Amino acid sequence: MKISSVLNLRYLPRWIIILIDTFLSFISIILSYLFRFNFNTEQITSDLFARGVLVTVNVYLISFLVIQSYKEIIRHTTLQGILKILMAVFSAHVFLITLNILFTQLAGVLVVPYSVLFIDFFISICMLSGSRIFIKKIFETATKINKEPVIIFGADYMGQAILKTILYDQLSDWKVVGLIDDDPTKKGKNLAGIPIYHLDQINKLFKKYSVERVIIADNNISVERRNEVASFFIDRRIKVSILPPSFQASPNPFKIHRLRDIKIEDLLEREPIKINNQEINSTLKGKRILVTGAAGSIGSEIIKQAAKFEPQALILCDIAESPLHSIGLELEEEFKDANYKLFIANICDKKRMEYIFENFKPNIVFHAAAYKHVPMMEEHPREAVFNNVLGTKVIADLAVQYSVERFVMISTDKAVNPTNVMGASKRVAEMYIQALSNNHETSAKTLFITTRFGNVLASNGSVIPRFRSQLERGGPLTVTHPDITRFFMTIPEACQLVLEAAVMGKGGEIFVFDMGKSIRIVDLAKKMISLAGLKPGEDIEILFTGLRPGEKLYEEVLSEVEATLPTYNEKIKIAKVKPVSYFFIKDSLNNLVAAAKNGSDWQCVTVMKEIVPEFISRNSKFEKLDAVTNVTIEVTKSSVDNIFEAI
Repeated sequence: MKISSVLNLRYLPRWIIILIDTFLSFISIILSYLFRFNFNTEQITSDLFARGVLVTVNVYLISFLVIQSYKEIIRHTTLQGILKILMAVFSAHVFLITLNILFTQLAGVLVVPYSVLFIDFFISICMLSGSRIFIKKIFETATKINKEPVIIFGADYMGQAILKTILYDQLSDWKVVGLIDDDPTKKGKNLAGIPIYHLDQINKLFKKYSVERVIIADNNISVERRNEVASFFIDRRIKVSILPPSFQASPNPFKIHRLRDIKIEDLLEREPIKINNQEINSTLKGKRILVTGAAGSIGSEIIKQAAKFEPQALILCDIAESPLHSIGLELEEEFKDANYKLFIANICDKKRMEYIFENFKPNIVFHAAAYKHVPMMEEHPREAVFNNVLGTKVIADLAVQYSVERFVMISTDKAVNPTNVMGASKRVAEMYIQALSNNHETSAKTLFITTRFGNVLASNGSVIPRFRSQLERGGPLTVTHPDITRFFMTIPEACQLVLEAAVMGKGGEIFVFDMGKSIRIVDLAKKMISLAGLKPGEDIEILFTGLRPGEKLYEEVLSEVEATLPTYNEKIKIAKVKPVSYFFIKDSLNNLVAAAKNGSDWQCVTVMKEIVPEFISRNSKFEKLDAVTNVTIEVTKSSVDNIFEAI
């Protein structure tokens, strides 16, 4: 019979199972007589034999019907099914012994010799239970053919649950060929017949099986160790599956469909951060919270995290209609009791924004709205000024006017020693927020707080979604420079720290987050290719396109003149930034906005460089402005020297 035919067999009807069990009991009692009399048939009288076989088989049949051992599906036999067989055999023999006692007293004859019953007890158990196990093994062997061999990393509770599910799921495309565990005491042992190895023995499995996948099932493993193990297998072009944390904590039984392939975001994750939820709760609960840029990656996550602390109202403001509508639908599903309001609005439109402040009087503002793409802003510097600078000024001024308790601005590491228009515009916005906090009139009404961090994983337009789409098209993956590096955080981690900083801020701080180690983008590209089961440079090419306008090779979270102060959260530090005069930045900002409205891109960037002296363009057409500035400095220095010589 073909394997496909075996797999498609229907379950046997119950009456056939009863017939099979009855037939096996018939064979068992015959063998018991033969064993008892050493296969010497002359010693077995026909009356004794016929009576014993007939009564025993009928008693077994009655026992099977009463115990209902026939209801067990043979190909899925479990320990419970074997126990039912034991109960049926035991019950039958108790009944036969009772019959023997009764017939001995009443008629002086034995129904079945006790020695035969003793032998039959063991033979029948072996035959009935053995037949089930044998049939089950045939089906298991048939269903394992052409299945994908997998390894489970972790032999504790979660690993055992996954192993059990795969073993008993005949529709699964996997067969477990081994388990791996870091615990050396488990090395060399078996679990459900599957050997347990240590990671240093992995080559044995590789030689024996063509392993294509490993399932990381250790729920006690650290994120760092999980990523180390995952990278070990990915580098050997083996697929890695994991169980998401939400399912690890789930009380529901494990299901194979809960497993998913590990993603690059998982490999860049760090240990979960610890935040002061009690302090955040006391600050956000019952408050009216306005989030600008609410449809963006950061804004939408801030909303979801803030919604957990039961604010009185959430005001979601963004200019992007469809994404804003989507986040509203998500709130309805995840936070059914949340009181929220969606507003389509441009943060530069003072009247529209004033309407929001007037009617909803927010207590806390998270200002996440901003243009963030460096090459785009390098081509459109005036738009960067309008949105990132003027928009911030509009929201911040209204926060003071309507006595908002806390104003939290989301900045970027690109504001540090900016080499592009986007970073410079965010630095100007930082300076204005800091100046408002230093001004006694405004700081008395509102606490102004700035948070500064780098790239967030999988945000709109970031490198990871771009690489993913390029992989789907078959490559190549485009990287601007072999040595370019970036800091990365997950969106939830960044937003958790934003909430923490918002609570701990006393006004005027620029909080910088621990971004971990910077990552080479080319290494990121290679890892994503390997995650797809492909080989970098062979299956998928990596193409270097050159630095884009305004792009740095590496990012910084602090300038050379900035230092930090610690906070109670080791992941958050306070940047010591030179204070800025409110009147200086106010006048400078007005000049910048006027240049953006009435002047050219060149005039706009010129004013920006005057406000932010450390703004030195890189790989940009605006480098010419820096050259002019340098010449002016040299001329001034030469003139001073001439004056001293004349004296």
